[in-house]
Parts: sequence; structure tokens; C-alpha cells
Amino acid sequence: MKTASTILEFRALRKELPEPVGFVPTMGYLHDGHISLVRAAKEQGCASVVVSIFVNPTQFGPAEDLAKYPRNPEGDLALLQAAGVDLVFFPTPEIMYPKGYQTWVTVEEVSQPLEGSMRPGHFRGVATVVAKLFNIVQPQKAFFGQKDAQQSAVLQRMVKDLDFPLEMVVCPTRREADGLAMSSRNTYLTPEQRQKAVVLHRSLTTAQKAYQQGEHDATRLRQIVLDILHTEPLAEVQYVSVANAESLLEVEGVTDTRLLISMAVYFGKTRLIDNILLP
Repeated sequence: MKTASTILEFRALRKELPEPVGFVPTMGYLHDGHISLVRAAKEQGCASVVVSIFVNPTQFGPAEDLAKYPRNPEGDLALLQAAGVDLVFFPTPEIMYPKGYQTWVTVEEVSQPLEGSMRPGHFRGVATVVAKLFNIVQPQKAFFGQKDAQQSAVLQRMVKDLDFPLEMVVCPTRREADGLAMSSRNTYLTPEQRQKAVVLHRSLTTAQKAYQQGEHDATRLRQIVLDILHTEPLAEVQYVSVANAESLLEVEGVTDTRLLISMAVYFGKTRLIDNILLP
């Protein structure tokens, strides 16, 4: 496994890689959810796998946890080495946003609801950094997790609109044994909060079961999720959404459209997100 921290160094090493190249962009502090994307790249025929590690400052709001975001570069590199990654790109903010930087990528409609309304500017930062990484890495396939469902929708729209010559692959959310979605932010939870946080998955699976039994009223499904979440005193609900899976616009009443049920819930100062697609 080779590593590079500058764009020139990376591009020189990238030329040596067998095609096709699969790419997994990350912010580090890796867990099995990230490694599952590496495995997916190999399973889907990528001859080489590139991973980037970059805690992107432009997607954090003023009150968010950039300085405290967990980092473990040595551990990350060991995991990627064991997973058979070919090349790792770990630039600094100064490399990605040099002095005088002033170009941004904004995906309009799909970035506005849900996380976009709660975290102004977040998806501008995400789209910009991923567009830059796509240009630097030049992959044939890029792999993302379903846990960040709106991020995937925003980036799929960007890839389509800007004619990036690559395929976006969205892989299923990886979960702990008790159902909690894997996330670097889970390390912020106290033992009690960690135990209680499984209420997110329980609320989603309850709604899924209701849907499978014929409940296709979006308003009712939203209430089912809220009712379960409200049984847990430590859970402070920021939002629960039942939206069109493509447009991410909220749906009310009986519908046959594909739905994305998503949520953001606080446990203390830790903000967790999760979602499920129906059907």
C-alpha cells in the first residue's frame, strides 16, 4: 500500500494503478462500515482501490465538532493495509483549499431539506470536496454508504449534472450487532447512551414491519417512528422525515412512491442519523 499527501505525489502514484479504480472517500477514524466499502469495490471488479482520508472543514458548521472530530491516522492506515487498499490520499486543508480558494459546488434542490435545513452550508462543503477528489483520483467507481442517504442523493445528482465519468455505488448501512448504524461519532456516546441509542433502529424496523403489513400512509409511518423514539427519555429528536426517496420532499397520506424514512436524534451532545428505504 502506498500513501500520498500532495496532489502531485498522488497523481504520480495513481498513474501506476491497474484499471478500473474504485474510490472510497472518508474522513478517517475508520470502522467496518468503511472497510465494507473497500470490500465492495473489490467484489465489483475494481482492480485497484483508492481511499482518501480528509476531515473536510468546509462541511462543518460553526457550532459543530470539527476540532473534536475523532482521528486515528495510524490505526486507519493499518486497517486499510489489512483490507488490501492500493493507495491512500491524505491531504491537509491547505492542500485542498489553498490561499485564495473561491470555487464552490452547490447542488440546489435535493440539498435543501432534511440535513440541509439543519446544517446550512453542509452539502456545499460535501459536494465541493467530493468534486475535487473525483477530479484528483479519476476513479471509474466511487463507493458510499446508505447511512448518509441525503449525501448520496446530492452526490448522485452532482455526478449526473456535471457529467463525471464514473459510477456511484451506494452500499447498505453497516450495523453493530444490536442494530445501531456504525458511525465514527458513536465513540462520543456514554455507555448508557450507547445502550439506549438502539431505539433509532428499533423505530425504523417497526415502521418497516408496518409498511410490509400494508401501512402505506406516510403520515402514519412518521408517527410510528416518533412514538418509538419518544419511549426513550435520553433521545432528543431533531427531526423524523418520510420523504420521496428521489426528491427528498416530504410525503403525506397514502402513497405508492418509494420512501426514505430518516431521522436525526441527539443523545446528549452527540447527533446520530439513520434511515431506511421502503420498499
